[in-house]
Parts: sequence; C-alpha cells; structure tokens
Amino acid sequence: MGNLEFLFLLKGLQWTVLLTLISFVGGSIIGLLVALARTSENKILVQLTAGYTALFQGTPLLMQLFVVYYGLALLQLNIEPWIAVSIAYTAHASAFLGDIWRGGIEALPKGQSEAANALGISYLTRMRHVILPQALKVSLPATVGFMVQLLKGTSLAAIVGFVELTRAGQIVSNQIFQPMLVFGVVGLFYFVLCWPLSLYGSRLEQKMALATR
Repeated sequence: MGNLEFLFLLKGLQWTVLLTLISFVGGSIIGLLVALARTSENKILVQLTAGYTALFQGTPLLMQLFVVYYGLALLQLNIEPWIAVSIAYTAHASAFLGDIWRGGIEALPKGQSEAANALGISYLTRMRHVILPQALKVSLPATVGFMVQLLKGTSLAAIVGFVELTRAGQIVSNQIFQPMLVFGVVGLFYFVLCWPLSLYGSRLEQKMALATR
C-alpha cells in the first residue's frame, strides 16, 4: 500500500471522526430536549417523545439511513451526502441519548424534586442547577459507551456511498487487491479510536460503583 492509498484512508478516517462528532453533538442537543420532555408532566410531550424514541430504537440504523438519504432526494432536496447522513445519525443518536439521560433523571431520588418544589424553585432552574448535573454524571458511562457504538456505526454510511473509513478501505482494496492489509489498517484505526473511549467508560463505571458502596 503506497502513500496515496494511506492518505486516502486517513481522509476517510477524518470523515468518520467528523461524522461521529456532528452526530453526537447534534444528538446531545436534541436528546436533552427529548429527555426533558419525557420526564415532564405534559402527557402529550411524554407520548410524542416516547414514540420518537421507540421509532429510532426499534428500527435498524441502516433503514434510517436509506429513508433519510433517498427520502430527501425524492423530495427534490439536493443536499450533500454528508449532510443527509449526518441528519440520519443525529436523529438516531438523539433517541438513544435521550433515553439514557431520561433514565439518569428518573434514577435520582424524587425527594430532590419535591424539596425544590417546596422551596418554590421553577422547573427550568431545578433542572439546570439540581437535577441535570447529577443525572448527566450518573449517565456518563452509558453516554461514553453509546459514543463508541456510534463511532463504529458510522461504517454503515458506506452502504449509501458516503466515503468514510470503511468505504475508503473498500475503494483502496479494490485498487490494490490487498484486502487483508487494507482492512487490517482500517481495523487498527477503529481500535485506536474506540479502545481509549471504552477504557474511559469502564473506569467511569468502576468509579461510580465505588461511590455507591
């Protein structure tokens, strides 16, 4: 494998990292809104966001990619492939992160919310300064774990022709006919990205377990 092929793989790696970051940040923003809606006292919001979560958790990510990628084309919306793929991954991430953080919020003792209500603290202030900081801390190991899954899941974008790391590997492999070498390098890139995050998530879980003893 020559320098040009290796640089092409690095370009694919760059798009993998960028897609992961865009999806995670966008999914975090929407997911936080989903978590707040699902733990609110508004039954309509609860039902709508529960349906949203069930839809994206209950259908394959590949199908979601197809629906967004080709659905936008059918609507005559000519956007860049990476934008369409980012929309699909962001929606996917928001459903899972919203559910993770909802669990973190509901895991906290109800007495904290009741005490805040008794003191006349508004819902937004209570969530911002009392509930969310604790809920996000509790949910951090699961959040890191999902980020690892999201990073690996970006490989499915190759199916719709988006040139991320896996697709770059396919292209290079077809050019030089050395699939073991090429995908060995691709696998190494994924490992270098995912292993530190997995290790960090495991350490967080251990710290949480020690803190609760």
